[in-house]
Amino acid sequence: MNRDEKYMARALELARQGRFTTSPNPNVGCVIVRDGQIVGEGFHLRSGGPHAEVHALRMAGDKAKGSTAYVTLEPCSHHGKTPPCADALVTAGVNRVVTAMQDPNPQVAGRGLYKLQQAGIEVEHGLMMAEAESLNRGFLKRMRTGFPYVQLKMASSLDGRTALASGESKWITSLQSRYDVQKLRAQCSAILSSSSTVLADNPYLTVRWNELDAETQAVYPEENLRQPVRVIVDSQNRVAPHHQVIQQPGHCWLVRTKADEDNWPENVEQILLPAHDVGVDLVLLMMQLGKRQINTVWAECGPLLAGALLNLGLVDELVLYVAPKVLGDTACGLFTIPELKNLAEAPEFNIFDVQQVGPDLRLRLRPVY
Repeated sequence: MNRDEKYMARALELARQGRFTTSPNPNVGCVIVRDGQIVGEGFHLRSGGPHAEVHALRMAGDKAKGSTAYVTLEPCSHHGKTPPCADALVTAGVNRVVTAMQDPNPQVAGRGLYKLQQAGIEVEHGLMMAEAESLNRGFLKRMRTGFPYVQLKMASSLDGRTALASGESKWITSLQSRYDVQKLRAQCSAILSSSSTVLADNPYLTVRWNELDAETQAVYPEENLRQPVRVIVDSQNRVAPHHQVIQQPGHCWLVRTKADEDNWPENVEQILLPAHDVGVDLVLLMMQLGKRQINTVWAECGPLLAGALLNLGLVDELVLYVAPKVLGDTACGLFTIPELKNLAEAPEFNIFDVQQVGPDLRLRLRPVY
């Protein structure tokens, strides 16, 4: 690892500290180096707050003059909720800026780097780009396509079963796996489920701070807790005000084909979309979520919605917890998909990460579309 990579690695480490709170903004870290010493560093914590470069420049003070700034994403060049970071770097007298990647946000998209170059600053980009991409998969996909990054979480037995024929499913996987889910939930913008899951399990679909591990709690204080938006596909208007998803803090969006006149709390909004097959149009739903600045969707649902998301090519990542037990052929399967005529039609996945979580295995896979 050379000197530039060492400082960019530190900037990436800083950026990760914002992964629970920055939504809908990207995770960004910045390190300022002068004469071989780090004189300033910072990361973006939340939308509307100072960007990573501003935190780092404040720490560096006068030492920023003649320095090199390492930033995980191209500095912004426009006036949003905060002034342009490119201007702040120029004013501070930074000599060189190294970024991991350009920002695909149409409001930036190379303009930040151009502004720095026009001011006589040496600019480089592309250092550790793959690592920077993985840090902001949701934000980057939304900026490039208008769609959020969808993670489909499922849990099964060794024989791919999710519940007994009676419907009993608590709990197939271990307590450790459920705590692991909390940490991944906490990083998403929205939690997607269905009215079938709400009626069957009456879940909270929230992030519970006391179930986060100590390492996460250390970088994510309870007072900063951000509840992802709960998005419930409810084409038949079966969810009612008494259900737990409605009663919890944070926003809840009910996705329906027509509104009802129930007396909903202020945190509940009904999103109306056209019908498609036996439910709502899920492609339009994802477009709508993108327009509402949802970067990442964490889907926890039954086999019908899971199968529909997969069949429509909307799943970017499958997070599958597998418990070392067998439920038998009368138990429920993972996906409801159209009957396959031959094996060539079977959906395929690439496994990119496998970890043991307690007694279970956690597989992370990308569908092959």
